[in-house]
Amino acid sequence: MFHQKSDTAWRLTPLAVSMCALVCSVPALAQDAGNRADAKRPTVSRVKATSPNATINLVNMLVKQGVLKEEQAEALIKQADDEAYVAREAAKGATMRAEEAAKTAGAAAAAASPPGTKHVTYVPEVVKRQLREEIKRDVMAKAQTENWASPGKYPEWAQRIRFYGDLRARYEGQFYPTGNDQGGAYNFNAINTGSPYDISDQTNSSYNAPTYNASQNRDRARLRMRLGADIDINDQFTAGIRLASGDSNSPVSTNQSLGTTGGNFSKYALWIDRAYARYEPWNELTFSIGRFDNPFWSPTDLAWHKDLGFDGFAVQAKHEVAEGITPFIVAGAFPTYNSDLNAGINLVNVNSGQYEKVPSNDKWLFGAQIGVGAKFAPYSALRLSAAYYDFTNTQGRQSSLCVVVSSSDICDTDMTRPSFAQKGNTYRTLRNIFVDASNIDGTRYQYFGLASQFRPVVVSGQLDLGEFHPVHVVLDGEYVNNTAFDRASIAAVAQNNIGPSVAGGPPGVYDGGNQGWMGRVTVGHKEVKRLWDWNVHAGYKYLESDATVDAFVDSDFGLGGTNLKGYFIGGNLGISDNVWASLRWMSANNIAGSPYSVDVVQFDLNARF
Repeated sequence: MFHQKSDTAWRLTPLAVSMCALVCSVPALAQDAGNRADAKRPTVSRVKATSPNATINLVNMLVKQGVLKEEQAEALIKQADDEAYVAREAAKGATMRAEEAAKTAGAAAAAASPPGTKHVTYVPEVVKRQLREEIKRDVMAKAQTENWASPGKYPEWAQRIRFYGDLRARYEGQFYPTGNDQGGAYNFNAINTGSPYDISDQTNSSYNAPTYNASQNRDRARLRMRLGADIDINDQFTAGIRLASGDSNSPVSTNQSLGTTGGNFSKYALWIDRAYARYEPWNELTFSIGRFDNPFWSPTDLAWHKDLGFDGFAVQAKHEVAEGITPFIVAGAFPTYNSDLNAGINLVNVNSGQYEKVPSNDKWLFGAQIGVGAKFAPYSALRLSAAYYDFTNTQGRQSSLCVVVSSSDICDTDMTRPSFAQKGNTYRTLRNIFVDASNIDGTRYQYFGLASQFRPVVVSGQLDLGEFHPVHVVLDGEYVNNTAFDRASIAAVAQNNIGPSVAGGPPGVYDGGNQGWMGRVTVGHKEVKRLWDWNVHAGYKYLESDATVDAFVDSDFGLGGTNLKGYFIGGNLGISDNVWASLRWMSANNIAGSPYSVDVVQFDLNARF
């Protein structure tokens, strides 16, 4: 801001001085004007100023010339307002102190002078200037501690909380070709999360068993809402929380299908999607505990759903060993299932003769990843990694001999069944049901567990070519191999993923597998943030039945799970700042077992704040 003196000269505030320096630094403006032979002499503009404040006019002029961005201009104008406020407070305080000093001096002089003497109070300019500077320092100190120099500014504790969120509205269509085997589309998750299935019912048993849809075209409107906050506790500790919508507590979907959960405009539920604490003793080392984003780098959704939250503990470390070369390592332990405190059945200990609980079956995921990132151009980079995961206690086990006469009976390995699954993995029966002459034709209520162990190795890579920045060409690829896969032992107990019989002969053999790969190319902006930002992508996925646990992979391709192959294409377009539209088409087919194909189209409107 400018302050006018009595001699009509102008004095610039520090902000205005810096703005003048910025203007003067614009390359060759004055020099070009002087060198042009046909340059006209400048004239004083008669256009009325848009603001009585010269500094604000100067800022607005720089915005029009493209020297400053709008957000930078807003910050400078706010700073100017703060300086003006502090200056006014300082001047007001100086005047009040000067008046008080004058009154005090006048009273002292009146007391010392004879009656009738007249006094004229005079405060030297140097004294006024000294008072003004002292008061300005006091006002500035108080402004910083109480935050009243910036109206609307949050208190210190609130400034350490950063809120964020996003909304997504989606139309999804599911289209099934003819030839799918509806009877063979067993929904093992529905059985394992509900009552056991009576496999002794031979009356059209294929259709009495719960199945997922494999024949009827469907469409649905879906909504996703997420609201979170990042909290800076101090220089080394942070925390985060996030709430999300969702039809259920599924780990791979926060979508809420409209018209469900009772319909008739019933309200929808919110879930705790993230809740964690993070310790970062220095920039290259991070410890996380709670429920947080996937700590392992994964450029595709071949092995992990892109929004999957991990429960447990993780450590991440990285260090730049040479310019642009940064190795990294990640490790963690995550409980995937913890038995209820009172879970299990009562058995009599043969030694003590006392009842006791069957041991629980807690399940864990342990993982480690090592990789390196290389930046070989200003906007180009390469990243490679290899990871090893161990799913402990995830494989189903056959129970000891048990008597089952109703759906409420339990056996000692029932807890080894998955508590959540999509589809694709190979299953086995869990219960070793006692059969004698009295119940040889009786019920056979069964639960099903995973037939394979899972210790997958995942190799990942990404090449980012930014020669045409901001437009990039990004190549992503991943490969997964389940190193614990044992075809012979799985084939001996497999209940699904069985090949067709030959010419009316015996049932086919198990034809599942343990490998998978995915390739994708993306062209366009890496992130769609502003109006007309765009990108398009296309790729192919091949994921065999037992390459990894189907519960945690992508939930959109083939409507979720493993044992799928096919292509996908899509694109994104920014229609405003932080608002964009998306379109995807995915075509998937079963690799093994019963025939199953589905095409899925998704149209999304996304908003981020």
